[in-house]
Amino acid sequence: MEQKTALRILNEWDKKGRHVFRKKDLGIIFDESGRTFDQTLSRLVASGVLERPAYGIYIFTLSRHLGSATIEHIARNLRRGEFTYESLESALSQWGVISQIPMDRITYMTTGRSGEYKTPYGVIEFTHTKRPVHEIAANVIERADHAVPIATKEFAYKNLRAVGRNLDLVNMEELDA
Repeated sequence: MEQKTALRILNEWDKKGRHVFRKKDLGIIFDESGRTFDQTLSRLVASGVLERPAYGIYIFTLSRHLGSATIEHIARNLRRGEFTYESLESALSQWGVISQIPMDRITYMTTGRSGEYKTPYGVIEFTHTKRPVHEIAANVIERADHAVPIATKEFAYKNLRAVGRNLDLVNMEELDA
């Protein structure tokens, strides 16, 4: 595929608010497969049109939607089909329950597998949960301009305890407030 055609297609998707893709998605929207598709991706990455922040994930670098939520879009695509939400230290920091702000990572709970991904946008840490989806759904909050919901402060603390993480930074007065 010519770069000009790929740019047109990617710009159309960007207008719809989509700038992070799985490799399989790009194969569908470019209508390519096999060696031809792999060559197209290689050329687009080499020219800087696409960036590959994690295995199988691509970002349209000319997107008007690049920003702080890009890492959330990457996380959502890494665990597509699974219930994933911001929790643990990241959520507790957002709620003001721990004083330290995780600078280089975002912690997520997921019904998918655990794992850690180092990306140019920060480290994404997934921790598996066996909690039923109905319990998770009742304890998370959707946020405008975010790709992933966040756990309530009580649920984030419950998750932190359940996975055996350090509780020393938790301000119990803020948690109970």
